[in-house]
Amino acid sequence: MSHKKVSLVVRQIIWLITLAFLLGTFFLVINHNAHWLFLTGPVLIFVIVAADTFQTKHSIRKNYPLVGRLRYLFEAFRPEFRQYFFEGELDGKPFNRRQRSIVYQRAKNEKQTISFGMQDDPNRVGYEWAAHSVYPKTANAESFRTLIGGTECKKPYSASIYNISAMSYGALSKTAVMSLNKGAKLGNFAHNTGEGGISDYHLKGGDLIWQIGTGYFGCRDEKGHFSPALFAERSNYENVKMIELKLSQGAKPGHGGLLPADKNTPEVAKIRAIQPHTTVHSPSSHSSFSNPIELMQFIKQLRELSGGKPVGFKICIGRKDEFKAIVEAMKTTNIYPDFITVDGAEGGTGAAPLEFIDYMGMALSDALVFANQTLMDYNVRDRIKLLAAGKIISAFDLAKALSLGADACYSARGMMFALGCIQALQCDSGKCPVGIATQDKSLYKALDVTDKQVRVANFHKNTMLALADFIGACGFDSHDQITPDVFYRRTDQGHNLSFAEVYYKGKLANKEVKPNEFIHI
Repeated sequence: MSHKKVSLVVRQIIWLITLAFLLGTFFLVINHNAHWLFLTGPVLIFVIVAADTFQTKHSIRKNYPLVGRLRYLFEAFRPEFRQYFFEGELDGKPFNRRQRSIVYQRAKNEKQTISFGMQDDPNRVGYEWAAHSVYPKTANAESFRTLIGGTECKKPYSASIYNISAMSYGALSKTAVMSLNKGAKLGNFAHNTGEGGISDYHLKGGDLIWQIGTGYFGCRDEKGHFSPALFAERSNYENVKMIELKLSQGAKPGHGGLLPADKNTPEVAKIRAIQPHTTVHSPSSHSSFSNPIELMQFIKQLRELSGGKPVGFKICIGRKDEFKAIVEAMKTTNIYPDFITVDGAEGGTGAAPLEFIDYMGMALSDALVFANQTLMDYNVRDRIKLLAAGKIISAFDLAKALSLGADACYSARGMMFALGCIQALQCDSGKCPVGIATQDKSLYKALDVTDKQVRVANFHKNTMLALADFIGACGFDSHDQITPDVFYRRTDQGHNLSFAEVYYKGKLANKEVKPNEFIHI
């Protein structure tokens, strides 16, 4: 029997059952004095079947009335069913259950050990690991800080090597932002505002890194251009410790940010100086500069307006020649950013087109090595600190990034997990079930700031302690001693290469390596 005949037979059977149910219930109501409400169900089913049969937008509902709707029902619950019933410990994307669980445990100060051996396959191609030392050392987690600020900076900042990555108020709820900021205060680390401006919920005592995006939210005039006066006022807030100029981000490099209309409440709109209840697309490029020289001049302007606070820029590296041109402009103008944040293409918490999330930008490891090498090639590495962002949630992730050139790191999704994120993948819908990425009061009021701020601080503290144990086992007693020769990757069956061999000419590659000892990737 052909598929066409099968669908016709199924449709006829559905109609026969529907009519039989309706007529049978009607007969019971008439002849047995049953209450008329018994007809509600059969009539509703009849209406749905009729509507599906005669509509023209969905072929599966037309061919299989009522029954075809089950597909949409099952599809809606597919992520939850997969996560709760079928997903293995190492299967979840972008973070597997093993990764999420360690964040939950550290945030709650619960047992952080596992038993009965590893679940990953150490023989698979791509597996990464660290070599321990028979002479382990003791590292002090309290010393895991780095001073950011060059010779032109009047107010250098001693930053933790692990901080909250850029997430705007508007994308996140007010309770989420307050929890993150208060957690940063408790744990003495920094909170990046994201490009959405500084809200009252950012001003709860935690150190801030104010991110300025292409929309200049919080420091823009009525035409959407940069306002020096507004920037000077807000950059001099006591809590603002650094300024980060966003050129591009990992989730959507070369694409402006997106704030859905249902998240653009009147309060959010007031903070950003935009129209409420509208979908807001940030421009893909800045209007204050159009070339590397102008970029350096704008960085100098920001530093002067802020009273000499550290100013840097965030970039997801794409075209290498453009990054080199920026470094050349530093030499030409003798203007240097205090830091550069390298965002890996695997990063990102916000809404973005699939093509940008999956196919645009350089992965963090390659980008870090390239940025580190380029700065060294131009003899400016000692002037600029490198920050890394992109799927950094464990001590191994941190140690790996530090070994490849980072001076400090960011985490966005790790901090969201600490708040209680369940990876529902609903960040861009406004319907986050745990009240983190939403402006729906009925959802975000369930997020208890008093509890969550402690969890954020706990996650940071316990991750620092885990890092101290981890690098101590590798023979280091300080985070700035970590070298890539102790990290290995299985490149094919029977062969492991150290990161020094993968990314460099097999040499011990720390921040003091000479430029000619690097290879281009």
